[in-house]
Amino acid sequence: MMTNDFDLYERELWAGRAPAYQRGFARLTRFLVDPLLDAAGVAEGTRLLDVGTGTGVVSAEAVRRGAVVSAIDADPQMAAAARANVPGLDVRVAVLPDVPFGDAEFAAVTGNCVINHVGVPEATLGALRRVLRPGGRLALSCWTMPGSGALALVREAIDEVGVPVPGDIPEPPFMEHGQALAFRRLVVAAGFADAAVEEVTWEHVVDPEDWWETGALSGVGTNGVIVGRQDAATVARIKAAYDRLATRYAAGGGKIALPAHALLVGATR
Repeated sequence: MMTNDFDLYERELWAGRAPAYQRGFARLTRFLVDPLLDAAGVAEGTRLLDVGTGTGVVSAEAVRRGAVVSAIDADPQMAAAARANVPGLDVRVAVLPDVPFGDAEFAAVTGNCVINHVGVPEATLGALRRVLRPGGRLALSCWTMPGSGALALVREAIDEVGVPVPGDIPEPPFMEHGQALAFRRLVVAAGFADAAVEEVTWEHVVDPEDWWETGALSGVGTNGVIVGRQDAATVARIKAAYDRLATRYAAGGGKIALPAHALLVGATR
């Protein structure tokens, strides 16, 4: 297994966060599930590997379609949540690029907003190609970089208050690949064919207090880490900035509609 500082940071970042993730970011990424499975050609009988399954949202829909699904996640609590949410799911704990399956076992591989969380994207793509059968389909989504809309609201509040990113938080290695052309080049360089990238935009309608809770106070993601390191007075200042910035997205009924921007690549082994 290959690890670097970013991989170690990610393990610390997500440890124990499965309940908060399920309440917040798992709902945000749910919009991408059907397009992801469509891009991978997942249907009745498809042998699928879902990497970075989190709480099992993609796996659950794949099972509903009749696929035969295995899944991996780096965090034991996430894997346990996926197991609980998708009864009978074959889910294993593994840190990408470690994929504990044999060569050419799968007809399809999916990963929903996972490739941007690995330390060496090229190595992960190589591992996913290895477990795909010839002609098998890969489908991966990622956030556009830099993050905007739903991903950026808390960060904008942090920046407005003048809180710097701590020096011990590493920059995501995927940052240079978070645009459509760069993402496609990365996948093609890993040996995949017929790679096509779609830009996907949607609105995530949510209670602003819930989004503050899951995006700032729960410790999920780097923004949560930054907020969690501040004293009470600074947190209050960030929250005041957040409340003001959130009014730009008012959607009625006390909700906000946050734009979300992602990329979806489909490719063939």
